[in-house]
Amino acid sequence: MRHKIYIAGHKGMVGSAIRKKLLFQGHSAEQLLCKTREELNLTNQQAVLDFFERETPDQVYLAAAKVGGIHANNTYPAEFIFENLMIESNIINAAFQTGVKKLLFLGSSCIYPKDTIQPISESALLTGPLESTNEPYAIAKIAGIKLCESFNRQYGATRGIDYRSVMPTNLYGPGDNYHKENSHVVPALIRRFHEAKLSHAQSVTVWGTGLPRRELLHVDDMAEASIYIMNLDKEIYSRATFPMQSHINVGSGSDISIADLAKIIAHIVQYAGDIVFDTTKPDGTMRKLMDNSKIKQLGWAPGISLEDGLTSTYNDFLSHNTRKD
Repeated sequence: MRHKIYIAGHKGMVGSAIRKKLLFQGHSAEQLLCKTREELNLTNQQAVLDFFERETPDQVYLAAAKVGGIHANNTYPAEFIFENLMIESNIINAAFQTGVKKLLFLGSSCIYPKDTIQPISESALLTGPLESTNEPYAIAKIAGIKLCESFNRQYGATRGIDYRSVMPTNLYGPGDNYHKENSHVVPALIRRFHEAKLSHAQSVTVWGTGLPRRELLHVDDMAEASIYIMNLDKEIYSRATFPMQSHINVGSGSDISIADLAKIIAHIVQYAGDIVFDTTKPDGTMRKLMDNSKIKQLGWAPGISLEDGLTSTYNDFLSHNTRKD
């Protein structure tokens, strides 16, 4: 019988991409354990433990999280730190308690200090202050990494557990959140330019100066990388990591300014008006380019170009938007 795999957060952008990729690779739908938020409250410790005891998964992809952009992080800091700490603590502990040997925790590039050497290597973790706009979320993600590491250090040899962490750069793609206020830069710009095109607006306003640079990775590439790292030989993974620095960056290896990104998206959406930058709004971190040399050495590299990825994302937005004209 083939392994049962639990995908925590299968309705989210990354979780749904992982599920789609696993199905494409030949796993059956019955093998993939998926529960909606209504079916399983991941902040409820007992409910999570009961689920693990009942279903006994062999592998866990921990892609569930409360996520959002600068505005959401600034507005709801308590929810961001509390819910993410609860979700990861409950799942990692339940996995250990029920004998799960393989778990992959998905973090975020915001775990790294706001002022650090670019590109950012895995060794930069905990070497300086975090960006204030998303510090609560980042703290929770750092805790998730350290939970995995601590269980490995204490029980890896005796229980045979192997809990790994991957740190994606800024992700975009099908399944993203296109909310007007609580979304990341790519879906926010796609929605803004699309609505401006429909209303024949003369200009679109973008937050900040346009100078910050962002590294972007298509979610399908992230899903592929996650499955690759999950199933990588333990000896190979161990040679590339350390007991207290075991996370792996997953990025594209290049970045783009917000201003240039806005121009590309405007072109894809076919919006012909002006782009105006509101310098009274926060820029956030000026640059977040991650060093992806380690995962490349492990044998993985992204395959989706930025323009192709943005085009597929806009098509996804249109498929979920009633006003397509």
